[in-house]
Amino acid sequence: MKKLEFNIKIDATPEKVWSIIIGKDTYPEWTAVFCEGSAVETDWKKGSKALFLDGKGSGMVAEIEENIPNEFLSIKHLGEINNGVEDTISEKVKEWAGAHENYTLQAIDGQTLWKTEIDVTPDFIDYMNDTWPKAQEKVKEMAENGY
Repeated sequence: MKKLEFNIKIDATPEKVWSIIIGKDTYPEWTAVFCEGSAVETDWKKGSKALFLDGKGSGMVAEIEENIPNEFLSIKHLGEINNGVEDTISEKVKEWAGAHENYTLQAIDGQTLWKTEIDVTPDFIDYMNDTWPKAQEKVKEMAENGY
């Protein structure tokens, strides 16, 4: 796996950016760049299960490995969901299970630096390099336009 990093400065407080990243109504909006109809089922608490869904019964199974509000979120991906059935044991899943998606928010001169670090398999590098900057731009737009 390869670790990718994406950074963006947002003219908003870390609290505002955080509320958009994990907000019940805002999460589907900014993650639509990955998949229209994106949704998440979790309470975002450390140790909690998280289901990242595509609106059609498929997606990813994960665990919230760490949550320091307004500062750091670590998501550990465990498997996938296909047609509502969780898979954490197939050979395909084992290739990337344990991958992390980490968000770090840092206040700098009245702005927030949002750093995203993700572990990806080679077949997803181009997709993530194309899509993550769009997702971060969407959060920036939402935060700076009073969402």
